Amino acid sequence: MRVATWNVNSIRARSGRVVDWLVREDVDVVGMQEIKCKPEQFPYDAFRDAGYEVELHGLSQWNGVAFASRLPMEDVEITFPTQPGFAKGIESADAPKEARAIGVTVEGVRLWSLYVPNGRELADPHYTYKLDWLAKLAAETRTWLEEKPDQPLALMGDWNVAPLDTDVWDMSVFEGHTHVSAPERDAFAEFERVGLQDVVRPRIPEGYTYWDYKQLRFPKNEGMRIDFILGSQPFADLVTSARIDRNERKGDAPSDHVPVVVDLDLETELDDDRPMIF
Repeated sequence: MRVATWNVNSIRARSGRVVDWLVREDVDVVGMQEIKCKPEQFPYDAFRDAGYEVELHGLSQWNGVAFASRLPMEDVEITFPTQPGFAKGIESADAPKEARAIGVTVEGVRLWSLYVPNGRELADPHYTYKLDWLAKLAAETRTWLEEKPDQPLALMGDWNVAPLDTDVWDMSVFEGHTHVSAPERDAFAEFERVGLQDVVRPRIPEGYTYWDYKQLRFPKNEGMRIDFILGSQPFADLVTSARIDRNERKGDAPSDHVPVVVDLDLETELDDDRPMIF
């Protein structure tokens, strides 16, 4: 089973490109972030015509997460139970929850598509919100692992954290900014402490997943590694290969992020239809 995550940066602007990639790369399930649309605005037909069903959580022209799968999706969950909310000027439990998390189960594998808050600036309330969001998610993850230790689990998406200095092109550019601060990196490391692991980095130690549109960042390879697939041990045991599809940052109207892909040693009802490779 081939599983991917991709911050598409507006699915209405890139549905053709995303669907073409899914078909061309034989992807079974993709978790998407920043779809930037409400359910009634999503381009379902393009996906259904290619054999994919869609589950999504979108509230406005901002944020938004989704799954597209050509295998049945079960146990769809919108937001995680303790997910905090955010709204400017509201610092209480009444703050509305943004469209940043959706979970599905495919072939017994539990998958979450996540769009972690950006944080904006270190002194901004959004930064505190980001740290709280990650802490609450880590606590939920610990519970999920305790309740179903044998179920493969993966948290996938745009984490808006660069855990290592090598995950940005020049640390001096980022000093004093979000994405690389010690509290953010510690919040990311908490997921390893509760029992998850980065299933891509052991296979691809170097490489970025995001390049800003400005200042020729992509041609200069001035990027960041902020998109990850973190899996439980049962999930990691299924992973046979991984890749970062850098080429999807090229061409006409690309997203500023590229897909991250893993192959799982898991037979599905579609395997008989796959082309044989010798």
